[in-house]
Amino acid sequence: MPFAPQPPPPASSDVRLSLASQPAHGRMPRLIDGAWWPRSYDLMSELPRLLGGLPPAWGQIGSVTVNGVGWSPFPGRMLVANQVVRLHLTNHPQAPPTVCLLAPGHGRWDLLVVSPDTGQATAGRLMDEAARGITAADGGEQAA
Repeated sequence: MPFAPQPPPPASSDVRLSLASQPAHGRMPRLIDGAWWPRSYDLMSELPRLLGGLPPAWGQIGSVTVNGVGWSPFPGRMLVANQVVRLHLTNHPQAPPTVCLLAPGHGRWDLLVVSPDTGQATAGRLMDEAARGITAADGGEQAA
């Protein structure tokens, strides 16, 4: 399978991302590590912005799985910053829309995906709630 063309390097200020702070010692692990509000459903253009805006401590993301419908078709892998990133799509209808990021040797992070169609006020609230560990399953609104 051929690689998708490499997009231009992202500006980290272009990413709309809200991350949870590190959990306090002894607390239960979070189900959601924050939220991402892409500008479109085009994963090929949005993903480089997301990956470029992640904390360096997360390492290089090697695999991305998006949950939810609406994403434009995409190949099984793409180059981001000269690194191969494997792409997967799943649809668990009862789960909130998420993106799962895997970095070999560093860990896994799950972000709530706020629909690009969401208004700014609602998106801001959803991103804030996700950063505090509140998800739709906890009584927050569904993001997409």
